[in-house]
Amino acid sequence: MEIFEEYGIEFLVRYGHILSGVTWIGLLYYFNFVQTPSFAGFEAPARNESFAKLVPRALWWFRWAAAATVAFGLLLFVLGTDDAFEDMKDMRTLGILAGMLFGLVMFMNVWMVIWPNQRIVIANAEGVLAGREADPAAAAAARRGACASRTNTMLSIPMLWFMVASPHFLSSGAFDTSEGGKRAIWYVVVLAIAGIAEAIALRAPAVGKPEAWHIDDHKRTIIAGAVLTLVLYIVVELLFG
Repeated sequence: MEIFEEYGIEFLVRYGHILSGVTWIGLLYYFNFVQTPSFAGFEAPARNESFAKLVPRALWWFRWAAAATVAFGLLLFVLGTDDAFEDMKDMRTLGILAGMLFGLVMFMNVWMVIWPNQRIVIANAEGVLAGREADPAAAAAARRGACASRTNTMLSIPMLWFMVASPHFLSSGAFDTSEGGKRAIWYVVVLAIAGIAEAIALRAPAVGKPEAWHIDDHKRTIIAGAVLTLVLYIVVELLFG
């Protein structure tokens, strides 16, 4: 059967990557654009019940969809790279690697920042519903998880742009990536942006003390993601256009 031949297997991996990615990013946008603003308007009992009953299910799909997306993506990259050294020189691969780096940062935020902090918030909600005292660490944990989630939302905008543009627009042959020095500058820029974004994610403002420069609401997050995408595209044009 063709589906079990080389190209059929690559198609199945790509399909799994897209399906799990839609689930992951869809839930990311649900948390940031729907759930968080809505929960802010809930009374405490309703919010605690939602955290105890709704959020754990959503976070289960969220974190495992993130894991599946990364696993399928890495496998797809390996299957699609016939000559690793030569492929690393293509604009298509430079774009895909940028998207992969942002995706890996987002994945680590899911499992190492968002999920551990949300477990504290969920446990607090369950405890309050059971009649126990509220956990004083819950508010700070919620803030840390929310800031990492905002950062992921910001990074998702350029990440998706590069994942879509790389096999189409960026592979048009209009970009000259023959100079190794310019490729090195590109990787330095991408790594620097990923590092700064992660620093923002980890340095959550104190509860009740928003900072003007921090990605602290969904509007600011969307604007920052769009600006970041535009800046990266300008860098591509300056280096390789």
